[in-house]
Amino acid sequence: MAEAFSLKDHLFNAEKVAYLGDLFAGAWDGFDREGFVADVMAELLPLELKQRQQLIARVLGAKLPADLQHSYDIIAAALPAPCDPTLSDDDFGDFIFAPIGDFIAEHGLAAPQTSLPMLAEVTTRFSMEFAIRPFLNTWEDQVIAAMEGWVTSDHYHLRRLVSEGTRPRLPWGQKVAMDPLRPLPFLDQLHSDPTRYVTRSVANHLNDLAALHPAEMMDRLAAWDGQAAQQAKEREWLTKHALRNLIKAGDPRAMALLGFRADAPVTGQITATPDPVKIDTAVTLEVTLSSPETVPVLVDYVLHFHRPGGKTGRKVHKLKQAKVQAGKPLVLKKAHKLKGNASTFTLHPGPHRVELQVNGRILAETGFELIE
Repeated sequence: MAEAFSLKDHLFNAEKVAYLGDLFAGAWDGFDREGFVADVMAELLPLELKQRQQLIARVLGAKLPADLQHSYDIIAAALPAPCDPTLSDDDFGDFIFAPIGDFIAEHGLAAPQTSLPMLAEVTTRFSMEFAIRPFLNTWEDQVIAAMEGWVTSDHYHLRRLVSEGTRPRLPWGQKVAMDPLRPLPFLDQLHSDPTRYVTRSVANHLNDLAALHPAEMMDRLAAWDGQAAQQAKEREWLTKHALRNLIKAGDPRAMALLGFRADAPVTGQITATPDPVKIDTAVTLEVTLSSPETVPVLVDYVLHFHRPGGKTGRKVHKLKQAKVQAGKPLVLKKAHKLKGNASTFTLHPGPHRVELQVNGRILAETGFELIE
């Protein structure tokens, strides 16, 4: 039986730690490469991913000079060549450089004049959106001023940092106190970026903003659509990705921005079979939609889960983007697996309800009993 993939072992392991040690030893004769590797590996294996990153940063701090500028000179000399700036998309870079961001945030927070250029240098090797956020909370104006230069950088990793580092709700990132609308002028510049790595961040940034300022966020999308500075296909992709949570919530304006009428004259039915259905099997949902005129539809279904004590859980699932032809019913089917060992939630036997959502409106519902 094959071993389960371990992300923490893939990203932070003996080989990667030795590689980082070699880079620093090659940049500075005073770097204790053997001690660095030994001290990290003595504690690494029992730790989780974030703890491993913090450990490497701590040991690195103990091996570098106390003088901050000297340490930064060594880091700059140790870094390999930047990620290829000609690519149209990429992942984060090499994760082994993430601890350098932790080091800078820990030791250099009081010195933004030298630390921000160092973060800019490192981010072309690995994304520094987590490390920039303590600086945003301490030196907001200085960071924004630096980003005014980064937003037009030749390197897409640095352009992406402007969007990703200022996201209002960056997953696993430190919360920032900045007005969430302040970065919008940066997004005005980045939304038409030729690099999907950057525009994906812009879309995620807007999706965060939708929970705080949905009207302002959608105003921006509408303005960009009018400017047509981005290729139509890419602009459509960004808009759809940015609106995904508002679409799940059935927001009428979000629907309209994607070309779906909330008042479309569509009627619908939904059935669920079998009933009852066992955990670890699937329930088959069948949807029938009708309309007197041809209209585009975005079809979702909302599953309401039974919970102990009479509570319910709710999750929206995508079904189909299609057109209902005038006078011709559209029939859709979906087998929804009901896994009993899902990592994100636990299924409980009892009554479950399914709602049919079309263009943001609930048109019909059905139910089924879940049994063991």
